[in-house]
Amino acid sequence: MSHLFEPIKLRDVVVRNRVWVAPMCQYSAVDGLPGDWHLVHLGQFATGGAGLIITEATAVVPEGRISPGDTGLWNDDQVAAWRRINDFLHAQGAATGVQLAHAGRKASTTPPWEGSNAVPASEGGWETVSSTGNAFGNLPAPRALTEAEIAELPEQFAAAARRAEAADFDVIELHFAHGYLAHQFYSPLVNDRTDRYGGDFENRVRVLLEITDAVRAAWPADRPLLARLSATDWAEGGWTGEDSVRLAGLLAERGVDLVDASTGGAVPKADIPIGAGYQVRFARQIRAEANVPTAAVGLITSPEQAEEIVSSGSADAVLLGRELLRDPHWPLRAADALHADNIWPKQYERARRV
Repeated sequence: MSHLFEPIKLRDVVVRNRVWVAPMCQYSAVDGLPGDWHLVHLGQFATGGAGLIITEATAVVPEGRISPGDTGLWNDDQVAAWRRINDFLHAQGAATGVQLAHAGRKASTTPPWEGSNAVPASEGGWETVSSTGNAFGNLPAPRALTEAEIAELPEQFAAAARRAEAADFDVIELHFAHGYLAHQFYSPLVNDRTDRYGGDFENRVRVLLEITDAVRAAWPADRPLLARLSATDWAEGGWTGEDSVRLAGLLAERGVDLVDASTGGAVPKADIPIGAGYQVRFARQIRAEANVPTAAVGLITSPEQAEEIVSSGSADAVLLGRELLRDPHWPLRAADALHADNIWPKQYERARRV
Protein backbone atom coordinates (compact mmCIF):
# COMPACT_ATOMS: atom_id res chain seq x y z
CA MET A 1 0.00 0.00 0.00
CA SER A 2 1.39 3.41 -0.97
CA HIS A 3 1.69 5.94 1.85
CA LEU A 4 2.25 8.70 -0.71
CA PHE A 5 -1.27 8.25 -2.04
CA GLU A 6 -3.07 8.00 1.26
CA PRO A 7 -5.36 10.98 2.00
CA ILE A 8 -4.30 13.36 4.74
CA LYS A 9 -6.67 15.38 6.93
CA LEU A 10 -5.66 18.78 8.25
CA ARG A 11 -8.40 20.21 10.43
CA ASP A 12 -11.54 19.64 8.33
CA VAL A 13 -9.79 19.64 4.96
CA VAL A 14 -9.10 16.21 3.45
CA VAL A 15 -6.36 16.26 0.80
CA ARG A 16 -6.57 13.29 -1.56
CA ASN A 17 -2.85 12.44 -1.49
CA ARG A 18 0.57 13.60 -0.26
CA VAL A 19 1.88 14.88 -3.61
CA TRP A 20 1.60 18.65 -3.39
CA VAL A 21 2.48 21.49 -5.75
CA ALA A 22 5.12 23.82 -4.36
CA PRO A 23 4.55 27.56 -4.80
CA MET A 24 6.24 28.71 -8.00
CA CYS A 25 6.20 32.36 -9.03
CA GLN A 26 5.13 32.98 -12.62
CA TYR A 27 5.77 36.76 -12.80
CA SER A 28 2.80 37.00 -15.16
CA ALA A 29 0.10 38.91 -13.28
CA VAL A 30 -1.17 42.40 -14.06
CA ASP A 31 -1.88 44.63 -11.04
CA GLY A 32 -1.77 41.53 -8.86
CA LEU A 33 -4.50 39.77 -10.85
CA PRO A 34 -4.00 36.12 -11.81
CA GLY A 35 -5.18 35.52 -15.37
CA ASP A 36 -5.52 32.84 -18.00
CA TRP A 37 -1.87 31.85 -17.65
CA HIS A 38 -2.43 31.04 -13.96
CA LEU A 39 -5.65 29.15 -14.68
CA VAL A 40 -3.93 26.90 -17.21
CA HIS A 41 -0.68 26.63 -15.24
CA LEU A 42 -2.40 25.59 -12.00
CA GLY A 43 -5.20 23.71 -13.74
CA GLN A 44 -2.78 21.24 -15.31
CA PHE A 45 -1.63 20.14 -11.87
CA ALA A 46 -5.22 19.49 -10.79
CA THR A 47 -5.94 17.34 -13.84
CA GLY A 48 -2.55 15.72 -13.25
CA GLY A 49 -3.64 14.36 -9.88
CA ALA A 50 -1.87 16.54 -7.31
CA GLY A 51 -3.45 16.60 -3.87
CA LEU A 52 -2.84 20.20 -2.77
CA ILE A 53 -1.95 23.04 -5.16
CA ILE A 54 -0.30 26.02 -3.47
CA THR A 55 -0.18 29.21 -5.52
CA GLU A 56 2.88 31.32 -6.04
CA ALA A 57 3.97 33.87 -3.44
CA THR A 58 0.96 36.18 -3.30
CA ALA A 59 1.57 39.64 -1.88
CA VAL A 60 -0.52 41.04 0.96
CA VAL A 61 0.25 44.62 -0.16
CA PRO A 62 1.47 46.01 -3.51
CA GLU A 63 4.93 46.84 -2.18
CA GLY A 64 5.26 43.26 -0.93
CA ARG A 65 5.54 41.85 -4.46
CA ILE A 66 8.81 40.32 -5.59
CA SER A 67 8.14 41.79 -9.03
CA PRO A 68 5.43 43.94 -10.64
CA GLY A 69 4.18 40.68 -12.20
CA ASP A 70 3.42 38.97 -8.89
CA THR A 71 -0.09 38.04 -7.82
CA GLY A 72 -1.77 39.66 -4.84
CA LEU A 73 -4.67 39.51 -2.41
CA TRP A 74 -5.05 43.12 -1.37
CA ASN A 75 -8.29 43.93 -3.22
CA ASP A 76 -11.61 42.38 -4.20
CA ASP A 77 -10.83 42.18 -7.93
CA GLN A 78 -8.06 39.75 -7.03
CA VAL A 79 -10.52 37.74 -4.94
CA ALA A 80 -12.77 37.25 -7.95
CA ALA A 81 -9.85 36.27 -10.18
CA TRP A 82 -8.60 33.69 -7.68
CA ARG A 83 -12.09 32.30 -7.11
CA ARG A 84 -12.43 31.55 -10.83
CA ILE A 85 -9.24 29.48 -10.65
CA ASN A 86 -10.20 27.76 -7.40
CA ASP A 87 -13.55 26.73 -8.86
CA PHE A 88 -11.78 24.83 -11.63
CA LEU A 89 -9.18 23.22 -9.35
CA HIS A 90 -11.85 22.08 -6.91
CA ALA A 91 -13.91 20.60 -9.72
CA GLN A 92 -10.92 18.33 -10.49
CA GLY A 93 -10.73 17.13 -6.89
CA ALA A 94 -7.70 19.15 -5.77
CA ALA A 95 -7.40 21.17 -2.58
CA THR A 96 -6.07 24.71 -3.01
CA GLY A 97 -3.73 26.86 -0.98
CA VAL A 98 -2.45 30.41 -1.22
CA GLN A 99 1.00 31.43 -0.04
CA LEU A 100 0.71 34.86 1.58
CA ALA A 101 3.93 36.83 1.31
CA HIS A 102 5.84 40.08 1.63
CA ALA A 103 9.19 40.24 -0.14
CA GLY A 104 10.74 43.01 1.95
CA ARG A 105 14.16 44.03 0.66
CA LYS A 106 13.95 41.48 -2.20
CA ALA A 107 10.92 43.25 -3.72
CA SER A 108 10.63 45.46 -6.82
CA THR A 109 12.75 43.25 -9.09
CA THR A 110 12.50 42.11 -12.69
CA PRO A 111 11.57 38.49 -13.54
CA PRO A 112 14.38 35.91 -13.55
CA TRP A 113 14.46 35.86 -17.36
CA GLU A 114 15.34 39.57 -17.18
CA GLY A 115 18.01 39.08 -14.56
CA SER A 116 16.13 39.69 -11.27
CA ASN A 117 17.45 43.24 -11.20
CA ALA A 118 15.92 46.20 -9.40
CA VAL A 119 13.03 47.88 -11.19
CA PRO A 120 13.63 51.65 -11.30
CA ALA A 121 10.89 53.97 -10.17
CA SER A 122 10.57 55.31 -13.71
CA GLU A 123 9.50 51.83 -14.81
CA GLY A 124 7.08 51.14 -11.96
CA GLY A 125 9.47 50.16 -9.19
CA TRP A 126 9.12 51.18 -5.56
CA GLU A 127 11.08 51.71 -2.35
CA THR A 128 11.66 48.45 -0.48
CA VAL A 129 11.49 47.90 3.27
CA SER A 130 13.04 45.43 5.67
CA SER A 131 14.10 44.71 9.22
CA THR A 132 17.39 46.35 8.24
CA GLY A 133 18.74 49.15 6.10
CA ASN A 134 21.31 46.85 4.50
CA ALA A 135 20.91 45.69 0.91
CA PHE A 136 20.62 42.14 -0.43
CA GLY A 137 23.46 41.65 -2.92
CA ASN A 138 23.36 44.28 -5.64
CA LEU A 139 19.78 45.37 -4.98
CA PRO A 140 19.14 48.87 -3.61
CA ALA A 141 19.30 49.30 0.13
CA PRO A 142 15.87 49.08 1.76
CA ARG A 143 14.40 51.36 4.37
CA ALA A 144 14.25 49.82 7.83
CA LEU A 145 10.66 49.60 9.04
CA THR A 146 9.67 51.58 12.10
CA GLU A 147 8.05 49.80 15.03
CA ALA A 148 4.75 51.42 14.09
CA GLU A 149 5.02 50.04 10.55
CA ILE A 150 5.90 46.58 11.86
CA ALA A 151 2.76 46.71 13.98
CA GLU A 152 0.71 47.09 10.77
CA LEU A 153 2.01 43.85 9.21
CA PRO A 154 -0.22 41.40 11.11
CA GLU A 155 -3.40 43.12 9.95
CA GLN A 156 -2.12 43.25 6.36
CA PHE A 157 -1.72 39.47 6.44
CA ALA A 158 -5.06 39.03 8.25
CA ALA A 159 -6.88 41.12 5.64
CA ALA A 160 -5.38 38.93 2.91
CA ALA A 161 -6.49 35.85 4.86
CA ARG A 162 -10.08 37.10 4.88
CA ARG A 163 -9.86 37.60 1.12
CA ALA A 164 -8.43 34.10 0.79
CA GLU A 165 -11.56 32.77 2.47
CA ALA A 166 -13.73 34.80 0.10
CA ALA A 167 -11.77 33.35 -2.83
CA ASP A 168 -12.50 29.84 -1.46
CA PHE A 169 -8.97 28.69 -0.76
CA ASP A 170 -8.79 25.61 1.48
CA VAL A 171 -5.36 26.33 2.96
CA ILE A 172 -3.16 29.32 3.72
CA GLU A 173 0.62 29.06 3.79
CA LEU A 174 2.54 31.88 5.45
CA HIS A 175 5.74 32.58 3.53
CA PHE A 176 8.32 32.89 6.28
CA ALA A 177 11.25 31.70 4.11
CA HIS A 178 13.71 32.36 1.26
CA GLY A 179 15.05 35.67 2.51
CA TYR A 180 11.76 37.52 2.22
CA LEU A 181 10.47 39.91 4.87
CA ALA A 182 9.69 37.47 7.70
CA HIS A 183 13.03 35.71 7.18
CA GLN A 184 14.73 39.11 7.22
CA PHE A 185 13.52 39.39 10.80
CA TYR A 186 14.44 35.97 12.17
CA SER A 187 17.81 35.50 10.46
CA PRO A 188 20.62 36.84 12.67
CA LEU A 189 22.62 37.45 9.50
CA VAL A 190 20.11 40.09 8.39
CA ASN A 191 18.33 41.54 11.42
CA ASP A 192 20.51 44.20 13.03
CA ARG A 193 17.76 45.92 15.00
CA THR A 194 18.19 46.99 18.64
CA ASP A 195 14.49 47.40 19.49
CA ARG A 196 11.93 44.75 20.54
CA TYR A 197 12.09 43.18 17.05
CA GLY A 198 15.84 42.57 17.05
CA GLY A 199 18.58 40.95 19.07
CA ASP A 200 17.77 37.62 20.70
CA PHE A 201 15.69 34.76 19.31
CA GLU A 202 12.47 35.87 21.02
CA ASN A 203 12.67 39.35 19.57
CA ARG A 204 13.61 38.21 16.06
CA VAL A 205 10.64 35.83 15.79
CA ARG A 206 8.19 38.23 17.46
CA VAL A 207 6.65 39.60 14.25
CA LEU A 208 6.19 36.07 12.86
CA LEU A 209 4.18 35.09 15.91
CA GLU A 210 2.15 38.30 15.70
CA ILE A 211 1.36 37.63 12.04
CA THR A 212 0.45 34.03 12.82
CA ASP A 213 -1.90 35.04 15.63
CA ALA A 214 -3.62 37.61 13.41
CA VAL A 215 -4.05 35.21 10.49
CA ARG A 216 -5.24 32.33 12.65
CA ALA A 217 -7.87 34.63 14.19
CA ALA A 218 -9.04 35.79 10.75
CA TRP A 219 -8.91 32.39 9.03
CA PRO A 220 -11.76 29.88 9.66
CA ALA A 221 -10.99 27.45 12.47
CA ASP A 222 -11.84 24.47 10.26
CA ARG A 223 -9.24 25.36 7.61
CA PRO A 224 -5.53 24.58 8.03
CA LEU A 225 -2.69 27.05 8.31
CA LEU A 226 0.79 26.17 7.04
CA ALA A 227 4.10 28.01 7.39
CA ARG A 228 7.11 27.76 5.09
CA LEU A 229 10.41 28.19 6.91
CA SER A 230 13.97 28.38 5.70
CA ALA A 231 15.25 25.79 8.16
CA THR A 232 18.87 26.91 7.78
CA ASP A 233 20.71 29.88 6.30
CA TRP A 234 23.55 27.58 5.18
CA ALA A 235 26.00 30.15 6.57
CA GLU A 236 28.10 30.48 9.70
CA GLY A 237 26.34 32.45 12.41
CA GLY A 238 22.98 32.10 10.69
CA TRP A 239 19.67 30.43 11.42
CA THR A 240 19.89 26.68 12.14
CA GLY A 241 17.79 23.53 12.16
CA GLU A 242 17.65 23.72 15.94
CA ASP A 243 16.27 27.28 15.69
CA SER A 244 13.64 25.96 13.29
CA VAL A 245 12.58 23.25 15.72
CA ARG A 246 12.10 25.89 18.39
CA LEU A 247 10.16 28.22 16.07
CA ALA A 248 8.02 25.38 14.71
CA GLY A 249 6.90 24.56 18.25
CA LEU A 250 5.89 28.16 18.86
CA LEU A 251 4.00 28.31 15.58
CA ALA A 252 2.17 25.07 16.36
CA GLU A 253 1.06 26.51 19.70
CA ARG A 254 -0.53 29.35 17.73
CA GLY A 255 -2.44 27.14 15.33
CA VAL A 256 -0.02 26.28 12.52
CA ASP A 257 -0.88 22.78 11.36
CA LEU A 258 2.15 21.90 9.22
CA VAL A 259 5.60 23.30 8.52
CA ASP A 260 6.87 23.36 4.94
CA ALA A 261 10.62 22.94 5.43
CA SER A 262 12.72 24.71 2.82
CA THR A 263 16.10 26.43 3.26
CA GLY A 264 18.27 29.40 2.35
CA GLY A 265 17.69 32.77 0.75
CA ALA A 266 18.70 35.17 3.51
CA VAL A 267 22.14 35.96 2.13
CA PRO A 268 23.31 35.83 -1.49
CA LYS A 269 26.46 33.70 -1.13
CA ALA A 270 25.46 30.76 1.06
CA ASP A 271 27.22 27.43 0.53
CA ILE A 272 24.26 25.15 -0.27
CA PRO A 273 25.02 21.44 -0.79
CA ILE A 274 22.40 20.92 -3.48
CA GLY A 275 21.60 17.32 -4.28
CA ALA A 276 18.71 14.86 -4.37
CA GLY A 277 16.40 15.50 -1.42
CA TYR A 278 18.96 17.79 0.20
CA GLN A 279 16.37 19.51 2.43
CA VAL A 280 14.50 16.40 3.59
CA ARG A 281 16.57 16.10 6.74
CA PHE A 282 15.18 19.38 8.02
CA ALA A 283 11.59 18.24 7.53
CA ARG A 284 12.51 15.06 9.41
CA GLN A 285 14.20 16.99 12.23
CA ILE A 286 11.31 19.40 12.74
CA ARG A 287 8.75 16.58 12.60
CA ALA A 288 10.64 14.48 15.15
CA GLU A 289 11.85 17.13 17.55
CA ALA A 290 9.00 19.65 17.46
CA ASN A 291 6.29 17.00 16.98
CA VAL A 292 4.81 19.07 14.15
CA PRO A 293 3.65 17.66 10.79
CA THR A 294 5.94 18.66 7.94
CA ALA A 295 6.24 18.70 4.16
CA ALA A 296 9.55 18.11 2.40
CA VAL A 297 10.67 19.98 -0.72
CA GLY A 298 13.76 20.18 -2.91
CA LEU A 299 14.96 17.90 -5.73
CA ILE A 300 12.37 15.22 -5.12
CA THR A 301 12.01 13.65 -8.54
CA SER A 302 11.05 9.97 -8.52
CA PRO A 303 7.96 8.17 -7.20
CA GLU A 304 10.13 5.81 -5.19
CA GLN A 305 12.03 8.69 -3.56
CA ALA A 306 8.80 10.49 -2.66
CA GLU A 307 7.26 7.28 -1.32
CA GLU A 308 10.28 6.63 0.90
CA ILE A 309 10.16 10.15 2.36
CA VAL A 310 6.55 9.72 3.46
CA SER A 311 6.63 6.03 4.40
CA SER A 312 9.78 6.48 6.53
CA GLY A 313 8.19 9.29 8.54
CA SER A 314 10.60 11.95 7.30
CA ALA A 315 7.62 14.10 6.29
CA ASP A 316 3.86 13.92 5.96
CA ALA A 317 3.82 15.16 2.36
CA VAL A 318 6.18 16.12 -0.45
CA LEU A 319 6.13 19.35 -2.43
CA LEU A 320 7.28 19.20 -6.05
CA GLY A 321 8.24 22.19 -8.15
CA ARG A 322 10.43 21.85 -11.22
CA GLU A 323 9.57 18.19 -11.62
CA LEU A 324 5.91 19.15 -12.06
CA LEU A 325 6.82 21.84 -14.56
CA ARG A 326 8.50 19.12 -16.58
CA ASP A 327 5.62 16.67 -16.12
CA PRO A 328 2.34 18.09 -14.74
CA HIS A 329 0.89 14.57 -14.72
CA TRP A 330 3.65 13.19 -12.50
CA PRO A 331 1.16 12.23 -9.73
CA LEU A 332 -0.87 10.08 -12.13
CA ARG A 333 2.23 8.28 -13.38
CA ALA A 334 3.60 7.93 -9.84
CA ALA A 335 0.38 6.34 -8.62
CA ASP A 336 0.56 3.76 -11.39
CA ALA A 337 4.23 3.09 -10.66
CA LEU A 338 3.45 2.55 -6.97
CA HIS A 339 0.30 0.51 -7.70
CA ALA A 340 -1.82 3.10 -5.91
CA ASP A 341 -5.20 4.58 -6.65
CA ASN A 342 -5.44 7.97 -8.29
CA ILE A 343 -8.34 9.36 -10.24
CA TRP A 344 -7.51 9.99 -13.87
CA PRO A 345 -9.69 12.59 -15.56
CA LYS A 346 -12.18 10.67 -17.64
CA GLN A 347 -11.02 12.65 -20.66
CA TYR A 348 -7.53 11.12 -20.21
CA GLU A 349 -8.39 7.55 -19.27
CA ARG A 350 -7.65 6.25 -22.76
CA ALA A 351 -3.99 7.17 -22.20
CA ARG A 352 -3.65 5.17 -19.00
CA ARG A 353 -1.46 2.10 -19.22
CA VAL A 354 -2.74 -0.93 -17.33
